[in-house]
Amino acid sequence: MELQDPKMNGALPADALGQEREGFLPSHPPAPGRKPVEFMDFEGKTSFGMSVFNLSNAIMGSGILGLAYAMAHTGVLFFLALLLCIALLSSYSIHLLLTCAGVVGIRAYEQLGQRALGPAGKVVVAAVICLHNVGAMSSYLFIIKSELPLVIGTFLDMDPEGGWFLKGNLLIIIVSVLIILPLALMRHLGYLGYTSGLSLTCMLFFLISVIYKKFQLGCAVGLNETAVESKNPPGLPIQGLNRSCEAQMFTVDSQMFYTVPIMAFAFVCHPEVLPIYTELCRPSKHRMQAVANVSIGAMFCMYGLTATFGYLTFYNSVEAEMLHMYSQQDLLILCVRLAVLLAVTLTVPVVLFPIRRALQQLLFPSRDFSWPRHVAIALILLVLVNVLVICVPTIRDIFGVIGSTSAPSLIFILPSIFYLRIVPSEVEPFCSWPKIQALCFGLLGVLFMAISLGFMFANWATGQSHVSGH
Repeated sequence: MELQDPKMNGALPADALGQEREGFLPSHPPAPGRKPVEFMDFEGKTSFGMSVFNLSNAIMGSGILGLAYAMAHTGVLFFLALLLCIALLSSYSIHLLLTCAGVVGIRAYEQLGQRALGPAGKVVVAAVICLHNVGAMSSYLFIIKSELPLVIGTFLDMDPEGGWFLKGNLLIIIVSVLIILPLALMRHLGYLGYTSGLSLTCMLFFLISVIYKKFQLGCAVGLNETAVESKNPPGLPIQGLNRSCEAQMFTVDSQMFYTVPIMAFAFVCHPEVLPIYTELCRPSKHRMQAVANVSIGAMFCMYGLTATFGYLTFYNSVEAEMLHMYSQQDLLILCVRLAVLLAVTLTVPVVLFPIRRALQQLLFPSRDFSWPRHVAIALILLVLVNVLVICVPTIRDIFGVIGSTSAPSLIFILPSIFYLRIVPSEVEPFCSWPKIQALCFGLLGVLFMAISLGFMFANWATGQSHVSGH
């Protein structure tokens, strides 16, 4: 269905149902015999606050557990400055997406790809979204698989390997069937606003606990009882660690080149932006940009505080998974681990929605909503991800490559291409400053992709490990 550019200053009747405001209505109805696409089928009813919860939940990933480690290898000031730059770039990227959506009256990432690059663009965008979000879902389920048996075993005072009901593979299947699947069957993403709010509350509890532990433990570098998982006998120093309780403001070392690209992807939420926009009450570009800015700002504060207080507790001794630094027997930390597990579990359905949207746009672009198809896609996706998590032991490396290619594509490269191709030259000439900015933005994404892949392959070649996470 070819869409004509709407008149941006045209007024709509006040009583028009499902009005899209600011030029977001298609300029003519679908061709006879063709159903309108699903995201135009209903008027958005999700409030501003619920939309903020959903987008914030989409931004927040498992990588928050490794941010203190990233700060240890970049320094406090450099880390916060870099995090702020990434937050601003992410907000600008969303601005490009919303501008393109306003020009052509489309609110689906895949259809923007089709409008900018033709049918091949639609396929590429759908594939990138599916690969990236399947990787994110897999990383979340891996956390459940590894952490939930430990938490349950500690609460029951049992060996995690002692009972069949504490097997990680069985637990992720149970969690997928009893919690994730019912939430994933919701028809509209707005309904998940309450679970997203609960998920964010759990991560806020995690942040408060990290701050509390900083003041309780003081400098925990020399306390062996807090350095869990240490292979050294009690009383012996941990080898190879700087055990000084001195914060570094600016640091450059080899590990920095692994942590910086990962930090750059801390604000990936772009596949969820347009679906959330579709369901926003009283939708407009300005209102959705405000949702994005509030969400990104909240996550910047949460990331910054978590990294700062985690780093100032363990300094250069902090591990990639910060929770491993605390005592396993600490009741507060056990509750924190349980809260993180709950937050991760409730994030999976939010991440699943864009995959299903991409598949429906790719395979059933003109079909009306169908519950059997809706349920079948969710089931197939959950089965696929569970099989990957259970059967593929090196899935983090596999999806490390996917994340290094899909994340910069979604954040930097695709939005800049959309802007350059979709915004008419009559509105913005190619040599205009906005389009030059978009071009430089896309080139920055190519650079990030090259850096990520280069250091990942170098890491594999040397056999070293580095922090990972969404």
